[in-house]
Amino acid sequence: MNKIAEHITNYLPLFNTLKHYNKQALKGDFNAGLTIGIMLIPQGMAYALIAGLPPEYGLYAALAPLVMYALLGTSRHLAVGPVALVALLVASTVNPLAETAEEYIAMSILLALMVGSIQFLFGVLKLGFLVNLLSHPVLSGFISAAAIYIGLSQLHHLLGVESVSGGLHEILYGIAIQFSAISIWTLIIGVTAIMVMVVIKRKLPIVPGPVVAVGAGIILLYLTNLEEAGVSIVGEIPEGLPALQIPMMNWDIMMTLFPMAVAIALVGYMEAIAVAKAIQQKSKEYSVDANQELVAIGAGNIVGSIFQAFPGTGSFSRTAISYQSGGKTVVTSLFAVAVIAIALLLLTPVFYYLPNAILAAIIMLAVYGLIDIEGFNKLWKLKHYDRYMFLATFAGTLFIGIKEGILLGVTLSVIMLLYRSARPNQTILGRIPNTNIYRNVDRYETERQKEFIVYRFDAPLHFANAEFFRDQVDEIIKDNPDIKCLILDLNGVNDIDSTGLDELFELKNDLAEKGINLHLAEVKYQVRSLINRKMSDNEEWNFYMTIEDAINAASKTKNDQGHIYTDTSLDL
Repeated sequence: MNKIAEHITNYLPLFNTLKHYNKQALKGDFNAGLTIGIMLIPQGMAYALIAGLPPEYGLYAALAPLVMYALLGTSRHLAVGPVALVALLVASTVNPLAETAEEYIAMSILLALMVGSIQFLFGVLKLGFLVNLLSHPVLSGFISAAAIYIGLSQLHHLLGVESVSGGLHEILYGIAIQFSAISIWTLIIGVTAIMVMVVIKRKLPIVPGPVVAVGAGIILLYLTNLEEAGVSIVGEIPEGLPALQIPMMNWDIMMTLFPMAVAIALVGYMEAIAVAKAIQQKSKEYSVDANQELVAIGAGNIVGSIFQAFPGTGSFSRTAISYQSGGKTVVTSLFAVAVIAIALLLLTPVFYYLPNAILAAIIMLAVYGLIDIEGFNKLWKLKHYDRYMFLATFAGTLFIGIKEGILLGVTLSVIMLLYRSARPNQTILGRIPNTNIYRNVDRYETERQKEFIVYRFDAPLHFANAEFFRDQVDEIIKDNPDIKCLILDLNGVNDIDSTGLDELFELKNDLAEKGINLHLAEVKYQVRSLINRKMSDNEEWNFYMTIEDAINAASKTKNDQGHIYTDTSLDL
C-alpha cells in the first residue's frame, strides 16, 4: 500500500499537497488565486485576439489546463493558460490554412490536442532534453522578435484602423497608408490605458493594472457610447462554460499541422520550465520535476482541447504574481479557475463595452518585457558566435515570418551542435616549468620535447569527428619529423563508438610502421574497456593514469613498452 501511495503522489502531486494542507496555505492560495483569476480575464481575452479567436476562447483556455496542472504539476507557483507567444504561433500556423471562421476555431482546438499529446508523450518517455534543440541565444532571438511582432500586430486595434498581416515591413507599410483613418478616441483610450498600467505597476505593484484599465474602459464606453464614434468594442460574449466537444479529426490537416505542433510543444514547454525553475530557485521550498511538468502541461492541453481551448503554457507574468501574492501550493490554480468560471457564468454581459484598444494595450505592455535587450548586450560583449545566431533568428522571425523564424532557429541550433561535435576543441600540450601541469602550448609558456608530443582531444570520439581527429594527428606527425612517441590525453573523451575505435586502432598501426610509439593517458574506464574488448590476444596498448606517467615511460629505454592498467580501482 505504501508503494501504491508513493506512486500516486509521484504522478498526482496534488494528493500529497492536500495531505499537508493548512489554513496558512489556504489564505495564501486564495489571495494569489483571486489575483491570477482576475488578471486572466483581460489577459485571456487579449491573447485570444492574438490567436485570431473570439475573446471567450481565451477564457476557455484558462479552465481545464489550470485544473489539470493543479492535479499533475510539481511547481507550486506556475500559472498555466493562454500566453502571448503561443497564441501568436497558433495564429501563424492556422491562419494560412483555414478558409472560414469555423475552420479556424476547429483547427486551433485540434492544435491544442496535438501539442498536448506531444508534450504528454515526451514527458512519459522522459524526453524533456529535446528542448535543448533550441539554444538560449536562438530562443531569446525568437522571443524578442515575436514580442515586437505581437506588439505591432495589435497596433491596428490601438489606432482604430484595419488589420494588416505579414512581416514587420508589411505591417508598418499597411498601417502607414491608413494614417488618415486613425480614430483619435481609440488612440486616446489605448495610450491612456498603457499609461495607467505603467503608473500602477511602478507605484502600486500589488494592484492588477490590467483589471483597473479594463474596468475603467468598460465604464467609459457604457457612459459615453463612444463606439458610435468609431471605438471598437468586444461586443457580445456567449454566457456559460464551454461545452464538452471532441476536437475535429482530419488526418490530412493533422499532418499539415504536425511540424508546428512539435515546435509549439517545445517552445511552450521551454517557456514554462524556465519560469517554473526561476521561481523555484527563489522559493527554495520544493523541487520541479522537468518531465512531470511536460506531463502536466501536456495533459492540460489535451483536456483543454475537449473544452474548446487553444494551446497554452506557463505564463511569466502570472507565475510571478502567484509568488508575489503569497501563493503556497498548486491549489492557487483551482481558485483562479473558480474566478474564471464565475466570470463566464455571470459577468460576460459586463465585457460587452470593453474597448479592443485596451486589450491591445494590455498585450503590448505584456510583451514589451519579453524583448531581451540586456541578454543581447551580454552576448555581444562576449564576442561569441552565439550573437550571430541571436541576430539571424531575430531577423528571420521579424522579417520573414514566425514559422520560418522558429524553423531557422532550430536549424541553426542543430547545425552548431553538429559543428561543435564534429570540430571539437583539441590542442598540443606542454609542461609548465617546474610543475607537472600540462597546458596549451599556444597560450602558456611551456616546455616541449620534440621526441614526445602530447595531444589532447576534448570530445567523445565518434563517426562525426573521427576523420577530423585523424587529420589533426597526421598534421602533427608531419610537422614534427623527430617525434618518437605520441601521447594522447583522452581525459576529455567520455565515450567512443566503433568508428572512433577503428580510427584509433588504425592510427596505432600506422604509427608503429613509422617507428612511433602511442601512449594513452587519463583514459576513462568506458573508453578503456571498449579498447580492451577490441584488441586481439597478442596486442598491447599503453595506458597511463597521468600525462606525466606517459612522459616518463616514453623517456625510458625502447624496450619499456609501459604498463597496461586493468585494475578497476584506477578507473577515471
